Amino acid sequence: MEANCTVCMICARECPDWCIHITSHTEVEQQPGSARPRSRNVLDRFAIDYGQCLYCGICVEVCPFDALHWAPEFGYPGTGSIDGDGAVAELVHERDVLATWVDQVPPPPALDPAAEPAPETATGTGRRPGSLRGRT
Repeated sequence: MEANCTVCMICARECPDWCIHITSHTEVEQQPGSARPRSRNVLDRFAIDYGQCLYCGICVEVCPFDALHWAPEFGYPGTGSIDGDGAVAELVHERDVLATWVDQVPPPPALDPAAEPAPETATGTGRRPGSLRGRT
């Protein structure tokens, strides 16, 4: 989920075949009541080159903010016709295409009844989904 991505680059660094391409920029914003402005990373590009991907799932496992998920049904890209339709040109998917697959991601397993609510389900907290701020 794009909203959960903090551009920490852990997925790209841990990928054994370097198929994840991320670019970002930094924006500075003044927080109300704060003396100094705060800088944050803004995602510009997130792409996966499925021509290199091993489908190992390391990126999904290492993401601390649940920004990456396995889709239960997936048509492998690049397996098009002999004349080139759907071939190599479809092996790199940008975030706009990847975002269309989010609705196929199953919900996470139920939390332990004694656990606090998941940040993604909390409403009106003013926090970004996946944020660890305020947790101990």
